[in-house]
Amino acid sequence: MFAGLIFLGLASCGGPGMDKPEPIVLTEAQQAHIQQRLAIYKEVELTADISHLEAPYRKMLPLLMEAAAIMDTLFWMQAYGEPHLLLDRISDPAAKRFTQINYGPWDRLDNNKPFLPGFGEKPAGANLYPQDVSEEAFESWPDSSKNSLYTLVRYSSEHTLMAVPYSKAFEKELGRAAALLEEAAALSPDAGLKTYLEERAKAFTSNRYYESDLAWMDMKSSPLDLVIGPIETYEDKWFGQKAAFEAYVLIRDQEWSKKLEKFTAYLPELQAGLPVSEEYKPALDGSGSEINAYDVVFYAGDCNAGSKTIAINLPNDERIQATKGTRRLQLKNVMRAKYEHILVPIAEALMVPEQVELINFDAFFSTVMFHEVAHGLGIKEVVGKPGLLVREALKEHASALEEGKADILGLYMIRQLHEKGELESSMEAYYATFMAGIFRSVRFGAASAHGKANMMRFNYFMEHGAFAKDPESGRYRVDFSKMEEAMKGLSERILTIQGNGDYEAATEELNKRGNISTELQSDLDRLAELGIPVDLVFKQGPEVLGLNP
Repeated sequence: MFAGLIFLGLASCGGPGMDKPEPIVLTEAQQAHIQQRLAIYKEVELTADISHLEAPYRKMLPLLMEAAAIMDTLFWMQAYGEPHLLLDRISDPAAKRFTQINYGPWDRLDNNKPFLPGFGEKPAGANLYPQDVSEEAFESWPDSSKNSLYTLVRYSSEHTLMAVPYSKAFEKELGRAAALLEEAAALSPDAGLKTYLEERAKAFTSNRYYESDLAWMDMKSSPLDLVIGPIETYEDKWFGQKAAFEAYVLIRDQEWSKKLEKFTAYLPELQAGLPVSEEYKPALDGSGSEINAYDVVFYAGDCNAGSKTIAINLPNDERIQATKGTRRLQLKNVMRAKYEHILVPIAEALMVPEQVELINFDAFFSTVMFHEVAHGLGIKEVVGKPGLLVREALKEHASALEEGKADILGLYMIRQLHEKGELESSMEAYYATFMAGIFRSVRFGAASAHGKANMMRFNYFMEHGAFAKDPESGRYRVDFSKMEEAMKGLSERILTIQGNGDYEAATEELNKRGNISTELQSDLDRLAELGIPVDLVFKQGPEVLGLNP
């Protein structure tokens, strides 16, 4: 029953040819375009040192990766539909590979433009809602579960709207994933990891994730970690409320994690010092929060689609954040790959040489890390409206504003901690690296929440003189004296919009600053001409780690 319901409504996603498995025929121009777009991704191996892991952990890794691969299929279903119904129609190897990278026929790093013939604009709600339902019909539908993070919206046989729990819609797949987690849990020497895997397995079949999120927060000592399930809401660009499936399999870097422990103690003080009125920065208890470094050995689903995540801040549940804080996971091996293959070449191409020399990996690591830490700062409920969450008030703009907040408050935190002597590089090095990071990020386009946040930051900083383009060399130069003023101004702007739950102001801000200018686009085109990749794709799995299949 539910498998049929999942497929219902896909025809309007795909356009002509969806009802018949006819081959997709590409012109030479279309083939050349896809080859060009495929070249923006640099393939790297996801490896890590596993020599220190006890035998049970090494046995667990293939099981965790198999469970993660199931999340890949489920994300396909949410983003597009049955993957084989599309992939089996594509004979061109490059086109098939590019479709796999994008989890569908829409180019995620080019504002979701269709790259296969016969496909129109990507639906704002992806395959999470029926494509022909209107916003008015959805809003007037009297079903409280329609807003759940963990339901699909479908038509019943009577063509009335119905909310289908993920546990029912994907019963077979989630049942298999649960069995794999239970098998891995039985092997775990670490009690915290064992409990988490058992609770997450229960969540897959019950559709209730709260207890497993709590168990994940309580997992403190395991050398392995697994982030898995329906988590972020970026794929839902209609209402921003449906969670998409994803997974990371991670190995903890004990040495780097030890270095990061001290920073969470500063969270209450940093919250109190935010450059905004007192009502927008309620007291914060950072005691439950933690920061650790990991090497990732497997990505799947939402986090693997288009641009690849390099840091994690979870859980998203505001109830858990209020009582236990959050965990910030810094994905060091993938950060290093992006730094070496992407960020440094971009800086060398676009920035003045004397500032390129300031850029270093530790500064890049810090800007990424404090972005994630900054998600915990600010405000979660609208001022004067207890119980109304910011993400509910800002609707589809909530993710972009939250990412913009984390971008700018991360830099604010670096500034504050640097003054305390807790960070080693010079502030000029952090500012220059931050600038290079902006260029790296804006190449993702403005279709995603992160993309809009990147552009909002870039355009605000340009308007306020924090950096400028040298007319003679055509290269960008950071104005260190103006950087702090711009940082404070944008911080106050975003925090105020969030605290007021001001949907209209958020719309205005993103419409004004959330787009790529013609001049900037010409600079980004130059990076493409130089062959500098935009992002990564991974060669991954047990074999890459040297584990027996």
